[in-house]
Amino acid sequence: MGQFPVVVSFWRHFVVYFLWYTNRQSLQVEGVTMEQRTAYWRVDPTRPDPGIMARAGLILRRGGLVAFPTETVYGLGANALDGLAVARIFEVKGRPQDNPLIVHVADRETACRLVRRVPAGAGKLMDAFWPGPLTLVLPAAPVVPRQVTAGLDSVGIRMPDHPVALALIAVAGVPVAAPSANLSGRPSPTTAGHVLQDLNGRIEVILDAGPAGVGLESTVLDLTGDVPVILRPGGITREELEKVIGEVRVDPGVDGRPGGEFRPRSPGMKYRHYAPRAPLVLVEGEPERVAARLKELAGIYRSRGLRVGVLATAETAGEYNGNRVVVAGPRQDPAAIASRLFAALRQLDELGVDVILAEGIEPRGLGLAVMNRLRRAAGNRIERV
Repeated sequence: MGQFPVVVSFWRHFVVYFLWYTNRQSLQVEGVTMEQRTAYWRVDPTRPDPGIMARAGLILRRGGLVAFPTETVYGLGANALDGLAVARIFEVKGRPQDNPLIVHVADRETACRLVRRVPAGAGKLMDAFWPGPLTLVLPAAPVVPRQVTAGLDSVGIRMPDHPVALALIAVAGVPVAAPSANLSGRPSPTTAGHVLQDLNGRIEVILDAGPAGVGLESTVLDLTGDVPVILRPGGITREELEKVIGEVRVDPGVDGRPGGEFRPRSPGMKYRHYAPRAPLVLVEGEPERVAARLKELAGIYRSRGLRVGVLATAETAGEYNGNRVVVAGPRQDPAAIASRLFAALRQLDELGVDVILAEGIEPRGLGLAVMNRLRRAAGNRIERV
């Protein structure tokens, strides 16, 4: 029996090689040509081909990894009940072992089998926001592997609001553990091209159904205590949650500063995340003072011979002449900024900048999630003016 994991690992590596060999080609995605080393299947985002879904579902059931679209970002899926398959997610991404995963389901019945109990508030939230970008942290049932929970007694579960994701989970016949489909620490992928950039040759299949809509990961809400607590802000705001269940608190770590020695109860709580390759400096405050400080910093960095990138709002983008400017969206439309944020950070990397200067926005509503991601990406390089 001691050799069983070795045999399983051999067959999984064989499947990866077989898929690469039978699908190898030069592939152009988003204007970039690269040697394809992972199977890359395009699917209709509203009516996915049943044959493609069946093949991808079979790979999941047999322990493979499949990148797939959701309404938030692209996820890297494995059979959530297969500890060995889940362990491969951590290996492929370079993900810290104490960072728990979210389990995706296609129906409530599956969700209920994965937890010891469902609080009354959970049912109301499911009625209001499932399928959708809301993850509920509940007491984990014994059937959930420790690789998924990172040794915690709780598990995060959500039902994605995307036809391809729901079809894949349903045809696989198993719940799917899935973090974002990128290398750990990098900006989350909102297109299949982003996934290919990070994970080409590392996983079995990428399903391309076009860009994700929300652009930021789900809100994670902890329901294991007396009062619900937001562990990670996302596509559902605190205000929306409170309309359904009353008081909701926000974990102090949501301000986005990484670090500290603790066991994270949700993805996105402990480590530096979402970061481009170039160091990112975030400036927060009144818009006029933010723009003035960014122009000052840009001049300082250019005087040192550095190529400066600016992540700007639409209102002030024209003020940063002489720099490589990428517009995230209008300051008064945080949903638009959210949908563009990760793609904009990757675009700045592609422009070859040495440093990125980013405008902060008001951390209210969906702006709280945007600022959480920017603060995580900046690490300790945050200025308030």
